[in-house]
Amino acid sequence: MTGAATGSDSRPTAHPWLERELSTVVYALAAFERPSASDGERRAAEWIAARMREHGHSATVEVERAHGGYWWPLGLLNGGAALAGLAALRRRSRWARLLAAGTGAGAAAAIWDEVGGGRLWFRRAALPHRDTFNVVAEAGDPDGAETVIVVAHHDAAHSGLVFHPALPRLFAERFPAQHERAQQSLPIMYATWLGPVMVALGSILRRAGLLRGGSLLAACAAVAMADIGRSRVVPGANDNLSAVAVLVALARSLAERPPPGVRVLLLSTGSEESFMEGMQGFMRRHRATLDPARTTVLCLECVGSPTLTLVEAEGMLRMRPYSDAARERLARAAEAAGVELVRGLRTVAATDALIALRRGYAAATLASIDATKFPANYHWPTDTPENLDWSTIERAFAVADRFVRAGA
Repeated sequence: MTGAATGSDSRPTAHPWLERELSTVVYALAAFERPSASDGERRAAEWIAARMREHGHSATVEVERAHGGYWWPLGLLNGGAALAGLAALRRRSRWARLLAAGTGAGAAAAIWDEVGGGRLWFRRAALPHRDTFNVVAEAGDPDGAETVIVVAHHDAAHSGLVFHPALPRLFAERFPAQHERAQQSLPIMYATWLGPVMVALGSILRRAGLLRGGSLLAACAAVAMADIGRSRVVPGANDNLSAVAVLVALARSLAERPPPGVRVLLLSTGSEESFMEGMQGFMRRHRATLDPARTTVLCLECVGSPTLTLVEAEGMLRMRPYSDAARERLARAAEAAGVELVRGLRTVAATDALIALRRGYAAATLASIDATKFPANYHWPTDTPENLDWSTIERAFAVADRFVRAGA
């Protein structure tokens, strides 16, 4: 494999070290479990920081606080709504209906906040927290007029039956025409929100059928969350060591040829798989020094599938388009690097870019998909280094390198 990086003169520069650099990062970090806010995540952060320093950059491990999961918040909220709904069905009293209405409405509001990159107020108030670990390395021109943040994450996800790869394959095979036209996958997170909403509405409107259906849906969501919580942590080679490898390769490229006038922050977050808690901590710590008018964020997510894509928007419940300026910059970077990007797709998952986007920063996400329009081996035990498309990772590096240098 060979890679290409480019500078302001638009001429590609071969990197004979790229193949080894990418594989070294992926295989080293995939060798141990890295659940969110864990000792394995800390170990990964320290390894990445050390590698960044080997490439000549100042790199620090910043400790933030995180709950480290999403199954407990969503599971408890849905379980509480289900129980309140069942109590209202059995007692049929005014107080039972009021309790169900309040519990359902409160759970729905908390879930909307959780899955939308909000303040995470429920988990902050009700659930224990522990340390999570971000890596921040500085490259480029420290006095540059523009700051570019390139972010990936080094924690790995839990699996679960809802992530079984047969489900998207089945849809693609049974409904090929609809699959071909689809711009996004089914927003399954609505199943964690609609149950509490139905419980609240059924209680307020005194509709037993709505209340019963909402209680059942909320109970099923709670069971699904429990299954995720009990499942093993996957190796996370595609999601998201493929992107971490690109981040480290960028560090080496930027050390060889620093882009004039551009300050670059290379950020590898922890606890992304627990609804971007690491990125939340980074923004709390650094937002005062990052002017949104002069800062652009590029998120690298799951870049080890066969087809590289420029994601147009993201959102588990509410779809938020990425910044026009950042998307066009990413498209131009790919064109300049001679890399084809699939466009027009949106993701119903969530990435670290959402946190930057909600705080007023220009942001875009570079990702990859397979024939199902999902990242390959998404949250599944088969997400191993052996199943990566290494040529896509190299193309992602070429695009990211161009993106960073576009302002130089």
